[in-house]
Amino acid sequence: DCHGLSSFLIIANTGSSRKIALMGQREKSSNNHSSRKRGMGRKDQKGGRGVDRDSNKRNQSNDAANVKSASKKQSEFEHQNQFVRKEIDPETSKYFSEIANLFDSNGVDLEERSVICGNALEETRGREYEIATDYIISHVLQTLLEGCELDQLCSFLRNSASVFPAIAMDKSGSHVAESALKSLATHLENPDAYSVIEEALLSICKVVIVEKPLEMICNCHGSYVLRTLLSLCKGVSIETPELRGTKSSKALAKRLNLKTSHSDENNLEFSHQGFPDVFSYLLSGILSCSREDMKYLQVDQCSSLVLQTALGLMVKQEDELLEVIPLVLCCNNSANGKEEGVLIETDVAKDILESLKDNSFSHLMEVILEVAPESLYNELFHKVFKNSLYDLSLDRSANFVIQALISHAKNQEQMGLIWEELAPRLKDLLEQGKSGVVTFLLAASQRLQSHEHKCCEALADALCSKNETRISIAPRLLFLDNYFYSQDKSSWEWAPGAKMHLMGCLILQEIFKFSSELIQPYITSLTSMKPEYTVETAKDPSGARVIEAFLASNAASKQKRRLIIKLRGHFGELSLHKSGSFTVEKCFDACNVALREAIAAELLEVKPDLLKTTQGPFLLRKLDIDGYASRPEQWKSRQEAKQSTYNEFCSAFGSSKSNCPKNTFVSDAPEDASQDVEVENTRKESDHRPTSGVKRHREEHARDKNVSFAGGKGTKQKKSKTSEATTDKPATKKKPFLSEDMIGKNRHSNKLRI
Repeated sequence: DCHGLSSFLIIANTGSSRKIALMGQREKSSNNHSSRKRGMGRKDQKGGRGVDRDSNKRNQSNDAANVKSASKKQSEFEHQNQFVRKEIDPETSKYFSEIANLFDSNGVDLEERSVICGNALEETRGREYEIATDYIISHVLQTLLEGCELDQLCSFLRNSASVFPAIAMDKSGSHVAESALKSLATHLENPDAYSVIEEALLSICKVVIVEKPLEMICNCHGSYVLRTLLSLCKGVSIETPELRGTKSSKALAKRLNLKTSHSDENNLEFSHQGFPDVFSYLLSGILSCSREDMKYLQVDQCSSLVLQTALGLMVKQEDELLEVIPLVLCCNNSANGKEEGVLIETDVAKDILESLKDNSFSHLMEVILEVAPESLYNELFHKVFKNSLYDLSLDRSANFVIQALISHAKNQEQMGLIWEELAPRLKDLLEQGKSGVVTFLLAASQRLQSHEHKCCEALADALCSKNETRISIAPRLLFLDNYFYSQDKSSWEWAPGAKMHLMGCLILQEIFKFSSELIQPYITSLTSMKPEYTVETAKDPSGARVIEAFLASNAASKQKRRLIIKLRGHFGELSLHKSGSFTVEKCFDACNVALREAIAAELLEVKPDLLKTTQGPFLLRKLDIDGYASRPEQWKSRQEAKQSTYNEFCSAFGSSKSNCPKNTFVSDAPEDASQDVEVENTRKESDHRPTSGVKRHREEHARDKNVSFAGGKGTKQKKSKTSEATTDKPATKKKPFLSEDMIGKNRHSNKLRI
């Protein structure tokens, strides 16, 4: 018994002043307890935390009618959600205060701590809501839930299931609910725990559905807890960026063709096999209860995030998505009077088109376009977007939907229709600050191998008039906003000292993925820049990526050396910067032995300073600078041998369609090794923003922000090997996803496919 282990269990009444004294004790002891210190950092402000924090600001961008409707509906939900909370008695406050002090003192071993946690959680029985929503005691409760045994945790969840929605919608209680779910996830490493955890999750889900989940979905705190619950049931890591409302760097890299492989369409991190039946039961219950209010849920920030998460978790489940997406888009699901094979009615398509300019709905539509099966994507493309692409591209919210539409185009036919609408207006898009649409148009053209030559020509025409030489294409893209915002474009010159434009640099990176025969004007423009301009480009984080993309292209080795020579005398300086070190490495790989020797000599001069940097030791080892310093002739012979071997390889196996750059030897690291980290910084500044509740960082504001591009280049992370679960069972008639009868099935009957 815990009472025999620690003296803190002796409780005494100290009067009504105990709460004030307890607050002082918590403030004093919080410095020593990491969990409570983290909890005390909760901000006491409206709108919640994380992605839910800026709800008021985001709603300002909606139409006046939508805002008025949303406010009225939200007030109605808040009125329904009023819950009378009893005050915590002084003895209970003292009890949990003593537990907090005991844990802070580190005077409890692991076995005693587990017993104390179990007994303390037992004290909450029947008072879970009051204790979990108390601002001070809730911090202690979080610590208890993180340190207790599985059976104690599941017992707490079952006992509190009836008030779980109310706890989740409370500012303090939501942190407790989140801690409980995260603690559950840590126990899933034990296969024997699945049945117990599934029972606890199912008890919570039943209450959430019965209690009309609309209130929880539209609550800024409840929305986040519900997203965590959905992710846990699906088997996805609770810390995944999609759950927190941000677009993962891998997803953005795939959209921009920055990764060499596009076979892995699923960017979710599956940490366990999940509970597919519980997930289906919870989601079908939520959707069934929300049919009448779906139009409101589409444009409400909190509920839109829940729908985004649910759809994102169903990626590749085409049959289920064909049922769920039409429901989310308010389509008539009844078979009567509905043409076979038609999912989007004409009147619904008009409503969707009008709603695309709403901030929250545009985020939702991005996810729909990302996960939609091809048949549904085709319907949306032709019924909603066709003949409206340019107008939507100019809108501050809808232009991101167009970017998603373009990046998920399925075939050359769709690319042709997109091209017909947007190609004549490329210059207008650039002038209006919507260069993100142009960037994704180039990426889709390269990915689908459609209209490649026309894209390159149209972009050049948008940047240079017919009577102008195209020698200035690259500088104008590097300073895209600076050029288009200048009053006299014909006399525009290089802007020394100005920050290079992120999207303009991304456009150049996309250009250099095309065949060299199609992009000769761009190659000539870049290699013809003055040496001081080339050096400035290499020093800029965004500009450095352009040089790396050019060196990785299939341009002639003579053209690459022409650019590299202009950087001579500056390789040591560049290597001291994180982004510049990658440029130096790419230059080394792309040049001949004589230039490699010159680079090695410059790095040797700055070796003491280079060793003090994060990237320095790796770069020195990769280029074998120590070998060059000790035995330069042998070092030179090794470089010549590598070069000769690679040339022979290209002669034997290379082809005109090969992506391998000529006259280079194989680098130890793939070209896209740091692209994931690069896009993490890209999304902060580009006019492609995350599909989330996070405030969009649009390009028209990016030029005013001093955000580094690709400042955190790193090494390629190992891809986890996954396999698709298969069964040998004969095919049976499949029950509709939205069926109400989802509880009695075996958890293993529908294995999760990864």
